[in-house]
Amino acid sequence: MKLTVLGSSSKGNSYVLSSATGSLLIEAGIPFKNIQEGLDFDLKDIAGCLITHEHKDHSKAVKEVTLAGIDCYMSMGTLKSMEYLNSHRLMPVISEMQFEINDFIILPFDTQHDCEQPLGYLIQYKPTKEKLLFLTDTYYCKYHFNKLSYIAIECNYIKETLDANIEAGYINEAMKPRLLQSHFSLENVKNFLKANDLSQCRKIILLHLSDSNSSAKRMIEEIEALTGIETVVADAGLELELEMYPY
Repeated sequence: MKLTVLGSSSKGNSYVLSSATGSLLIEAGIPFKNIQEGLDFDLKDIAGCLITHEHKDHSKAVKEVTLAGIDCYMSMGTLKSMEYLNSHRLMPVISEMQFEINDFIILPFDTQHDCEQPLGYLIQYKPTKEKLLFLTDTYYCKYHFNKLSYIAIECNYIKETLDANIEAGYINEAMKPRLLQSHFSLENVKNFLKANDLSQCRKIILLHLSDSNSSAKRMIEEIEALTGIETVVADAGLELELEMYPY
């Protein structure tokens, strides 16, 4: 498989998980023309689009994606929050109820964010049994996962950096409660990783870093020191080969 980052920030999020037998679009939070450009204007292999929640930086292009003939999967809460859309391509899914798109087996699960029924996704590719965990825009995850091959996880901010920016007046203190209760900090990411089975994990991809409250270098160093697993930041334009073999 290959993961291509089209966008991963508060300005917009979108990723393509491609395989020899089809591809998934994960999030549609950037302008549709940018999604088209990222796919070289070839959408025929996109079997479906997974949406985590209704905030525009994750769902901005859903209408155009459905008009392109691609089914968009999301929770009923997310679907209802986008009442301005009316398409048979909007597919409601239920937390902990597995479904399939081509050769992908997908398990949605609840996350914790300030919106209606946000979801994360555990994605398994049937031909190789590889598992990708996709987890963003949450401050906590109550689930434990086994035999993960790759983890794509939000690492939005470092709490002491956030506190220092508030103290210096760079960030309004009123923003702090929302960040603490809706986004993953480096500290919580590390606790999540310690609680899960990383025995088969080959790569950790950090998503949705804050422009002012994060440090990519520090986040990578601390997570690699903790896990011993190669860790990268999902910058726009990044292409990652996700290959369990020849390991």
